[in-house]
Amino acid sequence: MQISDPLNDKVTRKATRDGYGAGLVSIGKSRSNVVVLDADLSGSTKTGPFAAEFPDRFYNFGVAEQNMIGQAAGFAMSGLIPVASSFAMFVTGRAWEIVRNSVAYPGLNVKLAATHAGITLGEDGASHQTIEDIALMRAIPGMTVIVPADYWQAFRAIERAVEFDGPVYLRLGRPGIPMLYDENDDFAIGKADIVQEGSKVAILATGVMVYEGYKAARLLEQKTGIRPMVVNFSTIKPLDEEMMKRVVSGCDEIFTLEEHNVLGGFGSAVAEWCGTHHPIKVTRIGVDDIFGQSGTIDSLMKEYSLTAGQVSERIAKALKVTTSA
Repeated sequence: MQISDPLNDKVTRKATRDGYGAGLVSIGKSRSNVVVLDADLSGSTKTGPFAAEFPDRFYNFGVAEQNMIGQAAGFAMSGLIPVASSFAMFVTGRAWEIVRNSVAYPGLNVKLAATHAGITLGEDGASHQTIEDIALMRAIPGMTVIVPADYWQAFRAIERAVEFDGPVYLRLGRPGIPMLYDENDDFAIGKADIVQEGSKVAILATGVMVYEGYKAARLLEQKTGIRPMVVNFSTIKPLDEEMMKRVVSGCDEIFTLEEHNVLGGFGSAVAEWCGTHHPIKVTRIGVDDIFGQSGTIDSLMKEYSLTAGQVSERIAKALKVTTSA
């Protein structure tokens, strides 16, 4: 990992959508059977560099996401590996029925790379800030759901997704976020990654909240002496069961962090697993079943109590410990 001290704010930031775009170009150079589809958003989704380098393998469908997903299914049935991109709101909202019936039901080898997910989309507001996409995608049988924590995880995640046989949903963000990993760190679908060892308390996080959780853990330790275990669950479905077993064997309480509705998302997946395999208290921290709103990314993270400082205070309160000034 690149970051050993999350309390040092002088960190390099890049967007996961940029890592995805760079990964696509790398894949295109070695795999001629990969085609990329977009819905007139290639500048925003970062599929533009692939289009410039491999114009004969790039298809722009305009503002017609349903058609794009349907065509992706056709490409897959023809033996190609299609990667289809648009904003998360359109991939999982507007085209959900096509994803379910034309991609997942027949188990086709389609990769859905959805950018601009969550409230960190920013000023575009509630209509575009999808906070339901993880719930929608993980409820579809056979769908793999991946939420990279930074640029390099997104780069590797699209590589692994293309190697994987079956439908994949890749959730990507708009803003530059701290780079936790470097280009030498690999990525495996279905495997969680320990960011920090700890005991008694576990912070399980996904996506943009991995760094916030790591920072929150250090703040909590600094103020209370409690050192939580921090784990990056970059794959939400399938959930890493071996990691879950390790977490519950060494911790008495779990806190999940996600930039998504607390209903049906990552925290729900963890709570479902614990309810079945190992009853333990799980506190889900995320967007509390309300819509987003227009604002800067920093102001929205604060508004929805998702900053590291707010998370550390909430955990301390839940643990009934006093924080020092």
